[in-house]
Amino acid sequence: MNPTATNGDSVDTKAAGKARPSAELIGTRVTEAIRELILSGELAPGSKISQDALAARFGASRIPIREALSRLENDGLVVMEPNRGAWVAKLDLHECLEIYKIRERLEPLALSEAVANITDAEIDFLEALVIEMTQTEDTDTFLRLDREFHLASYRAAGMQQLGSMVERFWNSTQHYRRAFTKLLGNEGNWIIHAEHKLMIDALRRRDAEGAAQLLHEHIRRTRFELQKHQELFLSDGPDTAAGR
Repeated sequence: MNPTATNGDSVDTKAAGKARPSAELIGTRVTEAIRELILSGELAPGSKISQDALAARFGASRIPIREALSRLENDGLVVMEPNRGAWVAKLDLHECLEIYKIRERLEPLALSEAVANITDAEIDFLEALVIEMTQTEDTDTFLRLDREFHLASYRAAGMQQLGSMVERFWNSTQHYRRAFTKLLGNEGNWIIHAEHKLMIDALRRRDAEGAAQLLHEHIRRTRFELQKHQELFLSDGPDTAAGR
């Protein structure tokens, strides 16, 4: 006799229901792990992604790998082509400068909208990130803190669509920010730290216009510097299989 639950659901159905959250958890874990491989630069822009290698690395089937890559494509980190596979997204100089021009408009809007809602405690948190940034000499730590600082400063705006667009642009330019930061070196970062501190001061004054203007110039200056270093876009790594 086929055992059933008192509500008529079979044991198999109940087991499947219990397994579903586990599958979702695996999918989330794999997605975040691949995201980190890309943002950290371990998977270089333009490199072909081996789904089999990723599946072996994470002890997963190809199904959650494909689903993860599809999510990351929506985030601007991966490019997928039917019958050809997936690649880490890559920008040329023109595309990167275009994104920075868009960021110059969008992010000051997000920051100015956040000023009215941001709390003193949130500003304290942002200031702590700024202080931590000035104290690190590690490029990846600096990039992580810088990303957290800016994205956290927009959160109080409560504009989900705008936030999603901004984060996508940050994702797609991460590699070039890393290369540019290494080019500047720790000594060249002093102006970044100074601009961050000025933004904190503007937030404490609840000066939405001042904070937005500072951020506009902050992003604009980086765009001009990137434009001077076209070599950053000529060495994105080999178009070889990734996911090792």
